[in-house]
Amino acid sequence: MEVIPAIDLLEGRCVRLYKGDYGQSQVFSEHPVEVAKMWADQGATRLHLVDLDGAKAGKIVNLVAIEAISNAISVPIEVGGGLRDRSSVQQLFNLGVQWSILGTVAVEQRQLVQELCQEFPQQIIIGIDARKGLVATRGWLETSTVLATQLATQMQELGAAAIIYTDINRDGTLEGPNLDALRELAAAISIPVIASGGVSSVTDLLSLLALEPQGVTGVIVGKALYTGDIDLKEALRAIGSGRIQDIPPNLNLSSFA
Repeated sequence: MEVIPAIDLLEGRCVRLYKGDYGQSQVFSEHPVEVAKMWADQGATRLHLVDLDGAKAGKIVNLVAIEAISNAISVPIEVGGGLRDRSSVQQLFNLGVQWSILGTVAVEQRQLVQELCQEFPQQIIIGIDARKGLVATRGWLETSTVLATQLATQMQELGAAAIIYTDINRDGTLEGPNLDALRELAAAISIPVIASGGVSSVTDLLSLLALEPQGVTGVIVGKALYTGDIDLKEALRAIGSGRIQDIPPNLNLSSFA
């Protein structure tokens, strides 16, 4: 299973929000490029970047930081936040970004999603951010009436490469991932699911590893890396390859199933 460090950008800085609340942001670094280099040096195989300003504004805002990170490391990156038209997606790909993450437009502009999936095969990921199973949009500031599983099924049909599922009420809380919701989502589709939100420990990572056979192929880790609750190298040793023999001997994987 892939362990993917998150870098959330707000006004050019690396921050974490609590339950998606812009009013509860914690700054972890003024230098996101250095943070990206650190995760790359520690063995990350992918980085997850979110333009928080862009998500609220509906357009890319932290382009300078995104470009600087892309130029500074060789690790593939995925970027989301404010991607509401083709030109924004193309702009990211021109910078060397490997995957663009679409959120709001998945609910509001299905035709655009289909066109982008066709034009950029295997490079369009759908970010499904949910509160109590309902999809949130526009930087998590609005909640739709669309069920997460319903949207995931529709996006798979349109050609999405993967789904990133975030439980907003767990994000930034270190309360653990929503395993039931992830299990339900993975059962509804056949494309990869990447878990996000609430991961607080290697034990949480192992609980997600138990879902890998069901299609949960990756996990995005944010706050726990910055607080030191999870050491990236340890996490990669534990679940990075997804091999049972890499799991610490004192942990029983069957207890997480």
